[in-house]
Amino acid sequence: MTHPDFSRLLSERLDPLDRQAADASGHAFPAAVLIGLVQREGGYSVLLTRRSDAMRRHAGQVALPGGRCDPGETVAETAIREAWEEIGLEPSFVTPLGQSNAATATSGIHITPVVGLIAPGFTLAANPAEVAVIFEAPFAFLMNPETFKEQEVDFGQGLRRFHAATHEDQLIWGATARIFISLRERLYD
Repeated sequence: MTHPDFSRLLSERLDPLDRQAADASGHAFPAAVLIGLVQREGGYSVLLTRRSDAMRRHAGQVALPGGRCDPGETVAETAIREAWEEIGLEPSFVTPLGQSNAATATSGIHITPVVGLIAPGFTLAANPAEVAVIFEAPFAFLMNPETFKEQEVDFGQGLRRFHAATHEDQLIWGATARIFISLRERLYD
């Protein structure tokens, strides 16, 4: 059962789910991801994936389940469909609660995060064409203002600055890190 104060916080701070996918940048294509909250004994955790090394975009990166919006889909419908396709999360286990701030990836993907509760009893199976690993990270860890530290790395094209955090040898950075930082600010600042 969801803690009532947590449910109230989410319902007060998230945008409603009735929005269609929108191209906010004029150049990016719309996508949605699922911030799937799983209640565990020690608190909530979030379902994450490490993308397959064979992917054309963002290969090997930690991501939330999600992908490109189909025409006419709401972002909630996209996030739930993509979670089913990527990690085998049956849609009947997902209760979407609201939308958080969108982020644009360096590849031009405009990503709207959908926060949803995942009911107990689900099973997962990674689609090997898209997902190498499925794992969970504690929500409290992801929402801690000390978790994501700014780093500077040269990927061969000059220095880039970004926020990143490591959870159990999985590096969370890029748009995924920005999504969590934005959600933390929205919920707790």
